[in-house]
Amino acid sequence: MPQKIKKSAFPLNLEDPNSWVDLYGDYLFRYAISRLRSKEFAENAVQETFLAALKAKSNFGGRSTPKTWLIGILKHKIVDIIRSKYKDISASAIDDDQKAVDNLFDSNGNPAQYPMDWSPNPRKIAENKEFWETFEKCLKKLPPHIADAFALREIDNLDSEKICKVLKVKPTNLWVMLHRGRLLLRACMENNWFKDNKS
Repeated sequence: MPQKIKKSAFPLNLEDPNSWVDLYGDYLFRYAISRLRSKEFAENAVQETFLAALKAKSNFGGRSTPKTWLIGILKHKIVDIIRSKYKDISASAIDDDQKAVDNLFDSNGNPAQYPMDWSPNPRKIAENKEFWETFEKCLKKLPPHIADAFALREIDNLDSEKICKVLKVKPTNLWVMLHRGRLLLRACMENNWFKDNKS
């Protein structure tokens, strides 16, 4: 539970939206820290989510669960925090990540290691907790702006135009960042998961 959120500010009543901090605080914090990779940023995002939920609780019509509604608010807060981190990413900063990608290829530009056949059972993998823990560790190893670009696109399903505005990059730079992110994630997952987990 984020330390900055004071439970006493939210009366405990299971039918009162103010009790959501006790019901969903831990889950929201885990979600936020996996996306923001910073305890401080995650705490701020969750705090702002609950404050926004309190202000907008009359708008909650029950068309989704409170948890789903709060996650929706949290995703917007996460995007706002990511946007505030980026003043400008120069092309040279993006080019610095090329060294990590270069290690995946030989001197002729061929893959140093061809992609593995990951698994014939994607549903089983998707339900595996250890798989997702490994995925999060691999995502954290990416350069921060590449991790943010990948997560905004593949996890939060933002379109390219919005991601470019959030990260303050051009579409061509975003394409390069996403391509490098996928290459680096694939290599990390193969080295840390698929070599030892064939099912």
